[in-house]
Amino acid sequence: MHFGQQLRTSLIKDYYYYYIAYGDLKDRLKTPYETDPTPDRPNPKRRPWDENDEKAFVGELESELDKVFTFQRVKTEEVIRRLRATEREVAEVIDRVKKTGQLRPSANGNFPDQDLDEESEEDFQLLEYDINDIIADVHDLAQFTRLNYTGFQKIIKKHDKQTQWHLKPVFATRLKAKPFFKDNYDAMIVKLSKLYDDVRTRGNPAKGDSAAGGGQQNFVRQTTKYWVHPDNITELKLIILKHLPVLVFNPSKEFEAKDSAISSIYYDNPETWELYTGRLKKTEGAEAIRLRWYGGMDTETIFIERKTHREDWTGEKSVKARFSLKEKKVNDFLEGKITVESVFEKMRKDGKKSEKEIADLEQLAREIQYRVIKRKFVPVTRSFYNRTAFQLPGDARVRISLDTELTMVREDNMDGRDRAGKNWRRMDIGIDYPFSQLPAEDVERFPYAVLEVKLQTTAGNEPPTWVPELIGSHLVEAVPKFSKFIHGTATLLPTRISLLPFWMPQMDVDIRKPITRGFGIQRPGQTASYSTSDDPLEDDSEDDDDNAEDNQDSSTMNPKRLDNADAESDPNIRRLREARDAMEEYDLARGMDEPPTTANALDIEERIANVPITNTDDYPLYDSDDEDHSDQDTSQKNTWFRPRKVFEHHIVRARDYLWRGLKAIAPVPHPTPIPPSTKDNVLGGNVEAKRFKAPTGKRIHVPVRVEPKVYFAAERTFLSWLEFGIYLGTIAVGLLNFGDNVSFYSAWAFTVVACATLLYSAGLYLWRVRMIRMRRAVRYHDAIGPSLLCAGLLIAVLINFALVLAGGKKR
Repeated sequence: MHFGQQLRTSLIKDYYYYYIAYGDLKDRLKTPYETDPTPDRPNPKRRPWDENDEKAFVGELESELDKVFTFQRVKTEEVIRRLRATEREVAEVIDRVKKTGQLRPSANGNFPDQDLDEESEEDFQLLEYDINDIIADVHDLAQFTRLNYTGFQKIIKKHDKQTQWHLKPVFATRLKAKPFFKDNYDAMIVKLSKLYDDVRTRGNPAKGDSAAGGGQQNFVRQTTKYWVHPDNITELKLIILKHLPVLVFNPSKEFEAKDSAISSIYYDNPETWELYTGRLKKTEGAEAIRLRWYGGMDTETIFIERKTHREDWTGEKSVKARFSLKEKKVNDFLEGKITVESVFEKMRKDGKKSEKEIADLEQLAREIQYRVIKRKFVPVTRSFYNRTAFQLPGDARVRISLDTELTMVREDNMDGRDRAGKNWRRMDIGIDYPFSQLPAEDVERFPYAVLEVKLQTTAGNEPPTWVPELIGSHLVEAVPKFSKFIHGTATLLPTRISLLPFWMPQMDVDIRKPITRGFGIQRPGQTASYSTSDDPLEDDSEDDDDNAEDNQDSSTMNPKRLDNADAESDPNIRRLREARDAMEEYDLARGMDEPPTTANALDIEERIANVPITNTDDYPLYDSDDEDHSDQDTSQKNTWFRPRKVFEHHIVRARDYLWRGLKAIAPVPHPTPIPPSTKDNVLGGNVEAKRFKAPTGKRIHVPVRVEPKVYFAAERTFLSWLEFGIYLGTIAVGLLNFGDNVSFYSAWAFTVVACATLLYSAGLYLWRVRMIRMRRAVRYHDAIGPSLLCAGLLIAVLINFALVLAGGKKR
């Protein structure tokens, strides 16, 4: 879908006349024909673009910018006024309920435990209705803003390409003067969250510790991570706040942009990259050491953290432990100039923590200090992002965080540049996203937001139903084990990092998906509103080919179009007709996104999984070099590997052909082949499996889960082969000792098969153990071994029968 089509199907009806007139601007880029079109020449040459054309186009573009900017300002002020009015109304209703004695804390102090009178309940219901309407307004306004900003970017890009007049640098200044696209809706979302929580709980919101983990030193959570396209960020926040309130760390102060800023400095040894490699491979006990602070650079409290990975088979959970330190003491602590005891001396005097807690913190600090000094860890990567956390205060069973404006920055002193110097962090940047003062090689701006869903559920308890619906919707893309440290280090240091994370090839794929039916922001009394990511196959390249546009223009020779020329020349009539057509197209797109389904029908992800895949092969999804010989030439490294792969390939194909032949001649009824249904192919056309190839000199690490039972399974398979080989050897020994001359030759055949079985199984077992130990993502199943064994045994039996028959004829 081109952008013009996307704009028509994603518009909001009430905002229609305030969108960028993308079609009119695109038409403005077409100069008149040098000669009139004729049936023989429907697309004659157009007149070259001149200065008058440029002035007319820029004037129309300025007019469209003024229209969008003015409407966005007016609509934003309207939403702000509605928010203030609703705040007053919510406060009045809650005060009235408190004065009448209807509001009493519940037994657990979290939810209301009272019966409201009919009037109060009706007031709360009306307020909830009003807040839902404001939420829908914020969603529509954010969608309107992003869609128009994309429209301006695309029309300017199209102008520069078609006319060869470069307008982009000049118009960028005009956009900065009227920055309708820079509005941050986080402050609105925080207020909406508080209002919705007050109304939902009928004036008795959950109470608890809202600190940013400051009162907790150890975290044990089950965490899953997802990417979120920028088009879906605001919508996702508005959906979550209906179930969980925004976690405000300091409710007593007005929300500021820096309140959501989080910065982290990751340490590693630039010679060995042991922390990077350990975290990427998820080896048992792999650590990550980082220094984190919340807010701006003037923050005095720095958290020194250590994350330790634990394998599931150990029965332990991965743990994050940390302690706080004053910023002025960080350098001395990391260099070993101050002792651990002096760090916690004040904490001991305050007496707010027990002696055991302080002892545990001292042990943690001692271990981190020793590792930094002994293993020569230095700052290598900084991550910055603005975090919106959703959680009931004091209740960590469900905690969702959304990190936006994620940026990674180099902190090392390599390549002859003194970035951080002898300090523990560089001081030439703060939290001034997008860090335009940095050179391109020092900064990586991540294109997506990162959603983390953290669940703490006891055995037998399931998470709330809305959580699976959210993570299974079109708004998110699952990326298990995504790490900001790993991604930033791999992208910022391409000449020093050779082992890449598995999600790297996915960075070039559009993660937007088909919309999930019935899921999204709903305006009261209407169906779900859909995001701008309705079509994941949207073409982000140039909208239309020039020749294609000229072909479309040839339709002006249609007699019907010529008869309506007068009507088409009236811009108001043309605008009304476009509005009618666009609204009809919008309704059609919303009504036909998915057919009605029953409870047992496949959902959209299952239907995508059932689409037949073409152009598949027997090779892994990610090709990578062998870890032990990464420096050798590829052709030398694969001299023995290629013939083996070719041999395996032909053996498998021969087996498949033999099986198909046996099935074809078997006397059983065969089903009539039915062409695949196109209605279940939600992506349209053929779906191909794309194989990614690691860049030259680099490898892509594919996660492989290795547990002790994997070794035991390989050992059991080896013992089974040994058992079968021993059986064959026993048969051979029996024929050799108790048979005649014919049995002597048969014994040799069985002996060869038995020895080949033993040697093959031993070699296969050693190879599997080596691959498991290296955590390589290879095919561990044996595709040809059983077939060769059966073939060898068949040959031995045939030899035996042949010799027996030959001996009988001689007698």
